Amino acid sequence: YTLALAGNPNVGKSTVFNALTGLHQHTGNWPGKTVGTASGSFTHNGQSYILCDLPGTYSLSPHSPEEEAARSMLCFQSPDAVIAVCDACAPERGIQLALQILEICGRVVLCLNLSDEAEKKHIHTDTKKLEKELGVPVVSMSARSGKGLHELVEAAARVCNNPAAPPRGIRLPSPIREAVLQIEETLQKAFPADLTVSRPWLARIICEEDNIALEALRRAGLPDPLEVPEIAAAQREALAFLRQAGLSREEVIRQTAAAFVIEAEGICAGAVEGCTPEKLERDRKLDRILTGKWTGIPFMLLLLGLVLWITIRLSNVPSSLLMTALMNLGEWFRSGISVLHAPVWLTSLLIDGLWRVAAWVTAVMLPPMAIFFPLFTLLEDAGYLPRVAFNLDPAFRCAGACGKQALTTCMGFGCNALGVQGCRIIDSPREQKLAMLTNVFVPCNGRFPFLITVISIFFAAGSSLAGAGILTCVIAGGIGLSLLVSGILSRTILRGEA
Repeated sequence: YTLALAGNPNVGKSTVFNALTGLHQHTGNWPGKTVGTASGSFTHNGQSYILCDLPGTYSLSPHSPEEEAARSMLCFQSPDAVIAVCDACAPERGIQLALQILEICGRVVLCLNLSDEAEKKHIHTDTKKLEKELGVPVVSMSARSGKGLHELVEAAARVCNNPAAPPRGIRLPSPIREAVLQIEETLQKAFPADLTVSRPWLARIICEEDNIALEALRRAGLPDPLEVPEIAAAQREALAFLRQAGLSREEVIRQTAAAFVIEAEGICAGAVEGCTPEKLERDRKLDRILTGKWTGIPFMLLLLGLVLWITIRLSNVPSSLLMTALMNLGEWFRSGISVLHAPVWLTSLLIDGLWRVAAWVTAVMLPPMAIFFPLFTLLEDAGYLPRVAFNLDPAFRCAGACGKQALTTCMGFGCNALGVQGCRIIDSPREQKLAMLTNVFVPCNGRFPFLITVISIFFAAGSSLAGAGILTCVIAGGIGLSLLVSGILSRTILRGEA
């Protein structure tokens, strides 16, 4: 049996994979793609299983090569079962993806990983209620300790050996639901038995005019539904009905995505303690502050300025200690070289040149990076970084870029190299180029000592508030310069493509 392991990034999916496969695994690339994948095997009750670890994804509507590879595996390669891993501390995020998988495949096991962390946060999930709502087995586990691992394998074995359940549709808004049902009925008549993909899913992507999915369907060697005159006519009628209802293609996609979110929140509200409607309403109120027209940008600048201020203030002590230790070690090396009667020029080259430069760079750059990136990770775990992208998306759009560039720009404050590496999250190749070329305009922590020196010329050492204000201006200036250059490069690249 072939099992696909799917889930959001950072939910412990790789830990589950390693716990199941042990050393019986290999890595490679998806066919035709530069997307890393891992597969392995294990045996349970004499039955062999192949486990494919899909790239982490938030959605099966692909916006990146990783998401496209995950959807291709689930839609067109027909795994015998799918293990959908979600974070037990925030199950609504994973259930949104699980609902999209259930629309494609009926053989699904929902794995609530990190259940030990959820217990510490007093988050309890009623797995029986969740099983009833979703119609699939639900296993609570902690892959790090091995808790629930046997139950997960047992559930996967049962799903593989039982008849496949029909795909589970989503509760769509009324006009969209009627249009999708109309196309689905036509698909049933045109392909009564030989269609290997889910009809509800296929009807929805036809209704959304998802040309990327239809092209992937053709590449997989499956019949193109739009080549059938009846289905093409049904699509035209459905689209005319939607336009008459005042729904553009973008609005259809937005309302469909919202339907998955609303259904996942409704399921969690009844099955997860700590995910109540009151909590969801608090999140909405928080969104109105963090993404508000007048409050979103000032709050973002203050928060990022605070992160930089904490980074610089806290890194002083470890930087000083590391510098002292490395310089003392350098003097010890100098003494050792002098015992060997090395010439002065060689001693100066090795100690005053190579060692002192390496010591300075290490002492200056390592502590700030060790503080900045954990703080940045906390903002990501708290769900604030998507709000930053949302706030800055209009400004970046005006410059021919997109809001996701704001996240790689912020990462550039820690290290420009990592900021450039993070540009892979941006969908468009053109916008990726813009983000990579302009990331160097953001001052990374290697340039912080120079900035601090300039600040200290104008402000007293104890004026922390003034320093924080200058850092906030540095943030705004770095982002503003990136926007300006992005606008110029965007038009240059567009002219080149034309």
